[in-house]
Amino acid sequence: FTPSEASDVIMSLIDQKINFHKLQRLALCEGFYGADTEYPDGRIGELEEEKDIARDFISQVRYQGKKLKINGILEITLMD
Repeated sequence: FTPSEASDVIMSLIDQKINFHKLQRLALCEGFYGADTEYPDGRIGELEEEKDIARDFISQVRYQGKKLKINGILEITLMD
């Protein structure tokens, strides 16, 4: 991927994850304003930080004139 293409892929993925947690938070608060939203709030903050880290990394790659390879693994495990 070019740095721009990689940025699009990575930012889209992180944005989708952020939106998921925002919807989770909204569902928790629906009908109960005092709901515990600590987990989704924390994850949203962590993901925002990851976006900043990714932007910095991609900016460095762009400056070096290099391309990126993105490997993704989805692992699903059955839980008790």
